[in-house]
Amino acid sequence: MAGSLQMVSALKRKRVLPISNRLALGTVQFGLPYGIANQTGQVSRDEVATILDHAWAMGFDTLDSASDYGESEQRLGEIGVAKWRVVSKLPALLQESCEDVAGWAQDSVIKSLERLKISRLQGLLVHRSPQLLGRHGEALLTALDGLKSQGLVAKIGVSIYGPQELDAIWPYFHPDLVQAPFNVVDRRLLTSGWLSRLHGAGTEVHVRSVFLQGLLLMDPARRPTTFNRWQALWRQWDRWLADQSVTPLQACLEFSGSQPEISRLVIGVDNLKQLEEITPAIKHSGLQPPMELSCEDRDLVEPSRWTIEQ
Repeated sequence: MAGSLQMVSALKRKRVLPISNRLALGTVQFGLPYGIANQTGQVSRDEVATILDHAWAMGFDTLDSASDYGESEQRLGEIGVAKWRVVSKLPALLQESCEDVAGWAQDSVIKSLERLKISRLQGLLVHRSPQLLGRHGEALLTALDGLKSQGLVAKIGVSIYGPQELDAIWPYFHPDLVQAPFNVVDRRLLTSGWLSRLHGAGTEVHVRSVFLQGLLLMDPARRPTTFNRWQALWRQWDRWLADQSVTPLQACLEFSGSQPEISRLVIGVDNLKQLEEITPAIKHSGLQPPMELSCEDRDLVEPSRWTIEQ
């Protein structure tokens, strides 16, 4: 029996596409100073161009963007991203003031396409999934279908903060594409069963926050005091890394990349050096951080809830 289980496990591992073939480049840093570990602010235009060239050569083929990412789409269009698969997000819909939802959605997408200087988005995501259940929810879904029918977008879907959002919208909408947070600490997409369920339904899954906005990569001495309440978890994380002789970067990439149901890992970088460190960190070692490192405290796993003490 043990031999059979090992064989099944080995076959499953073989079906996992190499991490290098499943990387997507996050672009929020290209338009805004973003990330708890960001020490340099918004990435310069020249650095963005260099990062894009290097990422493409490394095997990246997808860009994750949004109209809310400051100058990101404008910069990407100026540099040229026609060969890339671009996933973007609709801005938040002002529920009470918008009566022509279809017109608003089409205008938002066309403006993104104009800024990006491309003719179609690979994916379009609703940035606030609860809006699909609100006053204009039905109209928003109809608008998304219309954009897909027109060929302006290839896939429609949602960007979520946690799997509880899928519990709410699934009875009304089966998205083509879902983007969700997923990392060593935040395993809710996996433990809830939604990762397997989405894959079974044919929904493409992209995960972001692979490094928990850089928090998982930080030197212990540099972690903001805001996160001291989870000190027991950090001690276990640091000890496990030391025991396994792996870097935080390697552990984070290996863990998220080991899930065969995940199509793309969205990786954000602040500079070329960070990007260059990714390839050597992919060892395909099969290391799995213990479940004790996972946490479902939303105050930790959802950066939008963080209050950073100075």
